[in-house]
Amino acid sequence: MIRVTPIKASPGLSRLAGGPVWLKCEHRQETGAFKLRGASNAAARLSDVAGVTTASTGNHGRALAHAARQLGMPAVICVSRLVPGNKLAAIEALGAEARVIGASQDEAFEEARRLKRDEGFALIPPFDHPDVIAGQGTLGLEIIEQIPDAATIAVPLSGGGLLAGVALAVKSLRPDIRIVGISMERGAAMAASLEAGRPVQVEELETLADSLGGGIGMQNRLTFAMVRDLMDDLILLTEDEIAAGIRHLALEDGETVEGAAAVGAAAVIAGKLRAEQGPLVLILSGQNIDPARHAAIVRGER
Repeated sequence: MIRVTPIKASPGLSRLAGGPVWLKCEHRQETGAFKLRGASNAAARLSDVAGVTTASTGNHGRALAHAARQLGMPAVICVSRLVPGNKLAAIEALGAEARVIGASQDEAFEEARRLKRDEGFALIPPFDHPDVIAGQGTLGLEIIEQIPDAATIAVPLSGGGLLAGVALAVKSLRPDIRIVGISMERGAAMAASLEAGRPVQVEELETLADSLGGGIGMQNRLTFAMVRDLMDDLILLTEDEIAAGIRHLALEDGETVEGAAAVGAAAVIAGKLRAEQGPLVLILSGQNIDPARHAAIVRGER
């Protein structure tokens, strides 16, 4: 079910970064994003439940819908109205129900919790769950196998499941490796929480990196502390910088990715991320962007 995704050199980004840059093409995962790793691992460990549910900005919901179909169980994916229509359609195409609730992921989570409480569904959150984090960690192990001398891994940062899993896996083998989290300036809940020293609520805003939206949970049990303790640096990007990353990956590297997946390239282009200390690996986390929107960004018409 889970693919070992390819890794490829990026000559253009390498020139800009002052050292070798590699693209970990996780957007070529079966559901178009890394989320399948964690969702599949968590779902496979369930038994005697009425179905599965979650709240998602899109990619985790699609991954859980896929895993549920493979396991023959119902799935209800709760989303906010900020989730793009193409991601809703992809969830429903897998046989799951995409239930639109409110204007934020936190509101959508209330419905997922009700389904757990009242209808016997198993709630698999998108990041703050040990089995989800462990599943995402397999991506870090692949990177170390493919680029053993990697000096830095740049990880798109939202709720922290990907960064926590990757960082824990790679630092257990290579404690010296540098983990850089990258997010958007508009509504980055983990960044705001780290600055405050505790989980805080942040207004969800429209952004090209929509997969990085949503809160981290006021009762966050795992990922806040793991990101705080394992991340070496944090970079925030403007919308124009994210658009430049999407455009560069399309025109120079031939890769169609969503905004969340372009943040590593965007940071390099903006001069905020370098590769002078050794190979830099950028995780291209997903490709689930509306084709018309992608085309407009590539044309410079955002």
